Amino acid sequence: MLFPVMAVAGYPFRRRICAFAGAMFFAPPLPPPTGGNAYFSHRPAIDPFAISALGLTGPGASDTARVLALAALEEYGDDALLVIPRSAAISLFGLSEDELLDESTAGLFIPGNLDAALAYLETELAIRQGAGHSPARRLLLVADCESESERIRRLVAQRPSEVSAVLLGDWPAEQAAVNEDGLVALPSNLAGRLPQRLPAMSRSEARDRLHTAIEAQRRKEPPYTRRSSRR
Repeated sequence: MLFPVMAVAGYPFRRRICAFAGAMFFAPPLPPPTGGNAYFSHRPAIDPFAISALGLTGPGASDTARVLALAALEEYGDDALLVIPRSAAISLFGLSEDELLDESTAGLFIPGNLDAALAYLETELAIRQGAGHSPARRLLLVADCESESERIRRLVAQRPSEVSAVLLGDWPAEQAAVNEDGLVALPSNLAGRLPQRLPAMSRSEARDRLHTAIEAQRRKEPPYTRRSSRR
């Protein structure tokens, strides 16, 4: 219960506090906004933020989750932060238990479990609300919803323009059914939010693209930023 309060009161200590919740590595602090609400001039063909909270079902669900996660990393750059619990990173990208533990990039955060991921996002939104502004960076959670459906629903409902979720497992709200050919069936109220067909993507291909995206972001960061982000 003290975690969000302590993080809001002392933003520089947030990473240290999150470590006790099982977090594995952290993205650098979000940059200050330039003013006003978030605005994005670039909208990729596959937009992972098109639906605020989307469950995925069917034989193509994992492929779709990989595609949407990588779209946030590759297409949005500094405008987005992908938050994916380690269990989901292992399942979707084939990462080992200790892979990427020492890496830190602006666009990716792999906490130790779903609880740590949600605690991080809850704290981030509390900080934003307390600051009274809307930073440009959008937050994307990609995870199995496990038994946290209601907590995720409340989280996304707070600031749907700033945080979205792509969810596997037994998500009780909006769902997209994706077949083995990548054909996407959406509820009528969400029609047109995603392409009718999404590409298939194996775990090995997704893992290679994940590492490529991380390396591309790290090359953009000054060396002192990378060093300080690991402390």
